[in-house]
Amino acid sequence: MKAVLLKEFGAPEVMSVGEVEQPQPKENEVLIKVAATSINRPDLVQRVGNYPPPPGDSEILGLEVAGTVTALGSQVSNWNVGDRVMSLVGGGGYAEYAVAYANHLMAIPDTMSFEEAACVNESYITAFLNVFMIGGLEDGQTAILHGGGGGVNTAAIQLAKALTPNAKLIVTAHPSKMDRVKELGADLVIDYTSTPDFTDIVKEFTGKKGVDVILDHVGAQYLKPNMNSLAYKGKLVVIGVISGIKAELNLALMMVKRQQIIGSVLRSRPVSEKGEIVAEFTRRALPKFADRSIVPIIEKVFPMDQVVAAHTMMEEDKHFGKIVLKIAE
Repeated sequence: MKAVLLKEFGAPEVMSVGEVEQPQPKENEVLIKVAATSINRPDLVQRVGNYPPPPGDSEILGLEVAGTVTALGSQVSNWNVGDRVMSLVGGGGYAEYAVAYANHLMAIPDTMSFEEAACVNESYITAFLNVFMIGGLEDGQTAILHGGGGGVNTAAIQLAKALTPNAKLIVTAHPSKMDRVKELGADLVIDYTSTPDFTDIVKEFTGKKGVDVILDHVGAQYLKPNMNSLAYKGKLVVIGVISGIKAELNLALMMVKRQQIIGSVLRSRPVSEKGEIVAEFTRRALPKFADRSIVPIIEKVFPMDQVVAAHTMMEEDKHFGKIVLKIAE
């Protein structure tokens, strides 16, 4: 089968399409003929050698797939050959065929294309897990969502508007993306290039109360303003550390305000735990995709042989929403 291969770790140019052996499903897996996948930030980190796949997963890039079931493992009974499905995968998405655990699959609604479905599993499930299942955002509360315009950020805004329509959303964004973030539903957009410390703006917006949930992928640079912006019993959920891993923390203030700092990753969680997350997402969020309350935002669809251009677009931060890699017609 064709797949995107790495000749070494490094810049986007290390990737090219080549031939590899087709994977075979284990007893609790299915084989998917991949129609589309999407580019996610962890793919770039893995490409340069800093994010190896979990033991036993494919070393081919790609954390989510959308396609058609073509074979079933011996213990799989709740899916059929020919089913249109989308799924998280530990690796292997940038290929014509991929294996996925049966309990990680979701049926693609008839209203969605393969390209749209390819956007759902990594970004939307990450946002859902961290904003709702961990962060516990409720209707009427206020959240800060960092990284306006990225895949997880746009997913979080859409999910929040669909599931908690009365929640207030504060989003930090680059000036070039602020207008689109506002149009997507953010109640307050902060230019992070001119206002790296957003504490005062957040206090004014919330009447000095602070926010209930913060979704952060920045890390060290934002720890102090994040904590200063959290309300009493607020939760800071950290899903990335692009600005560094070490920062000072005022433990006394955290204790007095009963705040929580929670670290979270998705890829390395146990298979059964991911299955539970997928099941909850299927129950609460997937109906919003089926009725088109949520429509994945796609910046561009690239054919598989243009994967270098797709990674370059993400590296240069020239996208809004998701970048899709089309594998097959």
